[in-house]
Amino acid sequence: MTRHPANSPEPTKRLAPFSLRLTVEEREQLERQSGGLSLGAYIKSVIFSDDAPKYRKRRKGSTAEQQLLAEILARLGQTRTANNLNQIAKHLNQGTLVVDEELEADLNRAVAEVAWMRAQLMNALGRKS
Repeated sequence: MTRHPANSPEPTKRLAPFSLRLTVEEREQLERQSGGLSLGAYIKSVIFSDDAPKYRKRRKGSTAEQQLLAEILARLGQTRTANNLNQIAKHLNQGTLVVDEELEADLNRAVAEVAWMRAQLMNALGRKS
C-alpha cells in the first residue's frame, strides 16, 4: 500500500514509473547534486519545489510576423499552385505531359510562388533566406 494524505481514507495510487534518459555526464551531475538522496527523491524535490521553473506559453509572433503569415495563407488560398503542381505531376507520371508555352508559364509562375512563400516564411521566422 502506498502513502496517502492524512485526511484521505483512500490510499494514493501511483502511476507507472516515468523514464528519463540521461547521458553519463548528466547522471553523474545529478548524483553529485543529490547528496544523500536517491535520484528519484532528489529529482522530485527539485521538480515540485516552489522555485521550480513554471511552464511558459509559446511566444506569440509580432504583428508584422502575423501579417506576413496571413498574407502567405491568403496567397495560397488565391492561387491554384498546389493543384496545378499536382496535375502536372499526375500527367508526368502517366506519360501524358505535353510541355507547351502555357504549361511552361504555369511552371514558372508556380516556381515563383513557391520561392516567394519560402522567402516570406523565412522572413517571418527571422531567418535569412
